[in-house]
Amino acid sequence: MCALGLGLALAGCGGGEGGLRSAGPTPTAVGPVRLWPDLPPATNPPIDYGESDIQRVPGVEVPDNDVHSVDPVAVVRAEVRARPDARTGADGLYEQTARAIEACDTAPAACPVLRPYYRDLTGNGRDELIVGIRMPEQQVGVRVYVAENGGLTRIMSTVDQVISVELAGRDLIMRVGSAGIPGYEYRTAWSWDEQQGSMLPTRDEIVRVKPSDAGPSMVPAPHLVSPTPTPTDRPVPLPPEATP
Repeated sequence: MCALGLGLALAGCGGGEGGLRSAGPTPTAVGPVRLWPDLPPATNPPIDYGESDIQRVPGVEVPDNDVHSVDPVAVVRAEVRARPDARTGADGLYEQTARAIEACDTAPAACPVLRPYYRDLTGNGRDELIVGIRMPEQQVGVRVYVAENGGLTRIMSTVDQVISVELAGRDLIMRVGSAGIPGYEYRTAWSWDEQQGSMLPTRDEIVRVKPSDAGPSMVPAPHLVSPTPTPTDRPVPLPPEATP
């Protein structure tokens, strides 16, 4: 029976429409060529990117390490109060944004803290907290927090003119308008780096969004948007300034 089956299989591969066909000649593989091999190696050690983004949020307790139990406004407010004069870097906020965060309880309509999102980005089996902060000049701050040891640690912080923010698996993908290169946009995938203990921009690319000979740029003006909601989230209307 085995011999018969083998014979039938071989017969099926020879001739007829089902036979094997050549795909043509295979291009010769060309290996990488190192340019200027005599250049001396760099003397400065590489900088551990992302260390400055790791901050313990002061005064915020997280029962059972469940980020769903914390108020995102209270989290951002705790960071503002810990570093009230920070205008640049991972903690940097516009002065008017910091004031608006302090007034979120009395003026909720003007609160710049967007609806939170939750996703297991670190692979620890628990959700992380993703927070967006509206800022002047169409900028959005994106911060990610992980719950550990009954508290909260910020593992990502960035600010840019955001077109959109998306979640894809355990990656957070940001599309950002390119003011210096018309017709293009930046797309950055932020991923968890266990060695650094933070989210790092692991993939960064510049993408053409219109032909070079086309008319006005087709890149949509950066709007203040939040990430694509998970299936369990209820749709929430965007603020008026975010309506296309």
